Amino acid sequence: MNALTVLISCPDQVGLVTNITRVLAAHQLNIIAMREFVDEANKSFFTRIACTGSLEDAEKLKEKLLENLPNAAEVNLITQQEKQIAVLVTKEYHCLAEILIKNQFKTLGAKVQCVIGNYESLRDFTEKLGIPYFYVDHANKDKSEFETEVKEIINQFEVDYLVLAKFMRILSADFVKDYAGKIINIHHSFLPAFIGANPYRQAFERGVKIIGATAHFVTDNLDEGPIITQHTNHVDHNFGVKEMVRAGKEIEKKVLLEALELIFEDRVFVSGNKTIVFK
Repeated sequence: MNALTVLISCPDQVGLVTNITRVLAAHQLNIIAMREFVDEANKSFFTRIACTGSLEDAEKLKEKLLENLPNAAEVNLITQQEKQIAVLVTKEYHCLAEILIKNQFKTLGAKVQCVIGNYESLRDFTEKLGIPYFYVDHANKDKSEFETEVKEIINQFEVDYLVLAKFMRILSADFVKDYAGKIINIHHSFLPAFIGANPYRQAFERGVKIIGATAHFVTDNLDEGPIITQHTNHVDHNFGVKEMVRAGKEIEKKVLLEALELIFEDRVFVSGNKTIVFK
């Protein structure tokens, strides 16, 4: 029996679940899990359905589903689970290390095709794990030239997503447009309260009691794209700057890997500037 994931988003109306399940049953597909959500404010319907069965004609199934759904419906049929990714880095290793170790032991849910860095710092570590590392220097280049070089590398591979694992360069609107909905970023949740350099030192000096991290899709608005997942940790007066940084890195790793797992399992819908996440 083959596994099939069906993703549907469409305007809401009465009878959608009945129509969808009837079509799947007619194609001899057995539903083993189904999650749905209605955004009442926008009158939108979302569902993720895990099925088993022998799918002989995916296009015919998609066509039949669309016939039984409202206009403007989107249907995505997914049979290949393992995604292909490229990882962009600067100097910090903690998020990259988590990704590459899980990739090494085939527990990432995706395959890392390459790592691209604007410093050489992480080359040795990356190549020791058998992953190609590409260095693209940003110095004395305008953003367009730098990004063109990065895109030339990415386009050598079949890539489903770009993961910014503490990549400390602001991407242009043109670059983001080329990979719309496919770029995932991780940052500390101090933004916008603590922007700029040394956010953990700023947080320490302010005496914060909670630190956190946010994983989100990248859009034209800096650090304001649809949020995938967030977590926080409590801190207190015993935390110095070093302890704050250490705690921050741990939660960044946790949040990024959780977000990637959700995305690689096709559990995330984007709706405007929000996400629907079926855990």
